[in-house]
Amino acid sequence: MRALFTATLLALPMAIASTSFAAESPVGRWQTIDDETGKPKSIVEIQQAADGSLSGEVAEVLQSEHGANPVCSACDGERKDQPITGMTILWGLKPDGEGAWSGGTILDPAKGKTYRAKVSLLEGGEKLEMRGYIGIEALGRTQTWVRR
Repeated sequence: MRALFTATLLALPMAIASTSFAAESPVGRWQTIDDETGKPKSIVEIQQAADGSLSGEVAEVLQSEHGANPVCSACDGERKDQPITGMTILWGLKPDGEGAWSGGTILDPAKGKTYRAKVSLLEGGEKLEMRGYIGIEALGRTQTWVRR
């Protein structure tokens, strides 16, 4: 009994630390919500590289007008006609102050276009505001993603 109690006490700080890290970082799985329809569209896994930058890969497509396994038919170059599941659609985000990352790029696979990207954590890290824009931030779109 004493060993179980000691193990629980030792594990508690690690559990708190991992929860705290998740709340302070966008690293993890996110359900994307379409800003035009309000419906869940995909699951994106955001990872952190050794240099501290963030990138995101489509882990699962939840809804598509192009069937269960859509491809990026509107994309150019190496992404042209490649499956969207497994595709890196977010890259190059760097920390930009408390709870914000900027300077990255996001791909909209439905349109095949890339945009400058900025993300901010909301509601204690349970939501992510994804801003994609061309030129200046005021000329863009915002989606709210939900942590999974």
